[in-house]
Amino acid sequence: MTILGIDPGIATVGFGVIEAKRGQCQAIRYGVVTTPAGLPLSNRLSMIYRDMEELIHTFHPDEMAVEELFFNTNLTTGISVAHGRGVILMAAEQLGVPIFEYTPMQVKLAVTGYGKADKKQVMQMTQRLLRLKSLPRPDDAADALAIALCHNRSATSLINTDREFDAHKYNTR
Repeated sequence: MTILGIDPGIATVGFGVIEAKRGQCQAIRYGVVTTPAGLPLSNRLSMIYRDMEELIHTFHPDEMAVEELFFNTNLTTGISVAHGRGVILMAAEQLGVPIFEYTPMQVKLAVTGYGKADKKQVMQMTQRLLRLKSLPRPDDAADALAIALCHNRSATSLINTDREFDAHKYNTR
């Protein structure tokens, strides 16, 4: 299964593509999509949308994992990031890629086993789990890889909610 992890933003969107097979994960590609400061928000959102389309067309992910927003102190920054996140979700939806969302705490817990791990611990475990020679950089790309790993570790426990259980189809003696 190919998983595209996304760390949403406006100036910088982190992405990480991993291939998961039989419990083993391998990093395929990771990096960042950037938009120049000073451009109108609508231009930046359009650039992010086109870049998401290109990532999806290039790597053909089976699923996409996106970090949920966490508003710390700067509400203005959070709102612009929310715009970017919306465009990212829309691109995946329009291209038919199933979307899964995780909180920062879920990502930390899945990758390190501790929901309050610091950034360096998450990066080190991401490096170890993907058998990378060095810490993934930049930070946004490392976060995207961790989000993809989180989804891989969580995906086996997800129940397919698209189908309802029909007890009449099964012999339940």
